[in-house]
Amino acid sequence: MAELLEIRDLRKNFGALAVTDGVSLSVGEGELHAIIGPNGAGKTTLIAQLSGQLAPDGGQVLYGGEDITHLDMAARVRRGLARSFQITALLPGMTVLENVALAVQARSGSSFRFWRDAGGEEITNAQARAALEEVGLADRAAVLASALSHGEQRQLELAVALATKPRLLLLDEPLAGTGGQEAERLIALMQRLKSRLTIVLIEHDMDAVFQLADRISVLVYGAIAATGTPEAVRADPAVRAAYLGEDA
Repeated sequence: MAELLEIRDLRKNFGALAVTDGVSLSVGEGELHAIIGPNGAGKTTLIAQLSGQLAPDGGQVLYGGEDITHLDMAARVRRGLARSFQITALLPGMTVLENVALAVQARSGSSFRFWRDAGGEEITNAQARAALEEVGLADRAAVLASALSHGEQRQLELAVALATKPRLLLLDEPLAGTGGQEAERLIALMQRLKSRLTIVLIEHDMDAVFQLADRISVLVYGAIAATGTPEAVRADPAVRAAYLGEDA
């Protein structure tokens, strides 16, 4: 499996606290790689560095063989790297379609000064509707984002990410705050997406992680404690005792 993403000795400090402490791992093309660990382990900080939201203090991020360590978020999006957030980052006063249309514009390099006209552009709308169809929200296109259920907002956030035509998708706790049928819909959606995209997934729902992941890395105090197949990670005594429980 060819590597699409390679992280080399990535470091980020906040004062004296090392939040990512020499993280090194690789993600193969077409792989769903989950990152798990306790709260405060540095998972979201790691994703922020991969997306370009946060600059590292040391190390490298290679994407498709290119060093993107110092590229900003917009440049990474144009290269096919998209991110969803732990807390939904939508525009609640705009419709579902308009939220996705803005992402289409961002991918094409259009200026955000045209955001008020996004809904009137035929090509933009068509691409936005295609993304909504993929996540199951086509019939909610005219609804304000603020009127969606929490699970639907998570679906919309995925549509926004997909509208940028990613090759690599970074998902930060997409199941947070969901349950029951909403969680099942999102898991089924991620299962479909992994057939055509490379995905890095942060998630606390261990059932979902072991159902979806090809490989899992365990992050502890900012460092990788273990990496392997779901079966290998599940069988690791230290991981079982600390994070999965003895019944895992």
